[in-house]
Amino acid sequence: MVETERRKIALTGIKPSGEPHLGNFVGAIRPALELARTAEFESRYFIADQHALTGTPAAGDIAAWTRSVAATWIAAGLDTERTVFYKQSDVPETFELTWILSCVTGKGLMNRAHAYKAARDRNVAAGEDPDAGVNMGLYEYPVLMAADILIMESDLVPVGRDQLQHVEIAADVAGSFNHRYGEGYRLRIPEAVVPPETTGHTLPGLDGRKMSKSYDNYIPLFLPAPKLKKLVRRIPTDSTPVEAPKDPDSSAVFQILAQFAEPDVVADTRKRLEAGGVGWGDLKNQLADVLETQLGPLRARYEELVAPGSELDAILARGGEIAREQAARTLRGVRRAVGVEV
Repeated sequence: MVETERRKIALTGIKPSGEPHLGNFVGAIRPALELARTAEFESRYFIADQHALTGTPAAGDIAAWTRSVAATWIAAGLDTERTVFYKQSDVPETFELTWILSCVTGKGLMNRAHAYKAARDRNVAAGEDPDAGVNMGLYEYPVLMAADILIMESDLVPVGRDQLQHVEIAADVAGSFNHRYGEGYRLRIPEAVVPPETTGHTLPGLDGRKMSKSYDNYIPLFLPAPKLKKLVRRIPTDSTPVEAPKDPDSSAVFQILAQFAEPDVVADTRKRLEAGGVGWGDLKNQLADVLETQLGPLRARYEELVAPGSELDAILARGGEIAREQAARTLRGVRRAVGVEV
């Protein structure tokens, strides 16, 4: 009997950092869900709740954020029958692997990590000690991320260009381990999958800049309709008169509309704006209606899932069990290779 070829494993980590917004949905959630629907590989998604500790949040925040993020992804369409969906903290084997990997990772590699370098640069610019406020969690963040990837025997890691370095570091760490202990066990070398420039989009926020929590200019994904419409009305527009032709591509309102409305609606709206006779207020009302049509059903499902005692707990627990089975296999091989288990 011929053994079937192993399907490649694709891994995606999601850091919980507060309520999701429209930019998260368009730039990260929607492309990742499309990728998870493909049948050519197994997909595994995890909530990186331990990664969130680097910012030392208040007690209770991580649990709330984790629940919110998990509910968001399922409400948005993640099929947990096809995708193993779990919490990082439910796979304790990851943290033992993190220590072992730390022992084969050069400090110089961590010195070059983007997050650490950015923190040092900010401190230097402010005239402070370069390492002021830098905890070891932030410094070793890439090793924990490498452990997340390697313990699942991940082949592919879909990431944005700003996260590419994390996968490169994971590959370097795996290579270091294999060079030292490869005769006993070899870690799989992961490969980053960076979407083309046409995949995923950046949405403008309430002030015209990129929608981001750091700018406090975002529109939460699951706002009730009245509050959603109120925020949409705050999106800046120019003073072009109602009757005058308008450039849709220079409009933040239109850019958001283009990501949520049906293609024929977007095309028709473009023509009407270019012809004149449509005011920015009319366009904002249209956007609010489109968002409510698209997101209203998702919001209802989200509210069901995020409620205490919902099926969300069972979904994450089941995913955690499956993930731990894989993690235990990997860690067993690693432990034997380094000599702490015979």
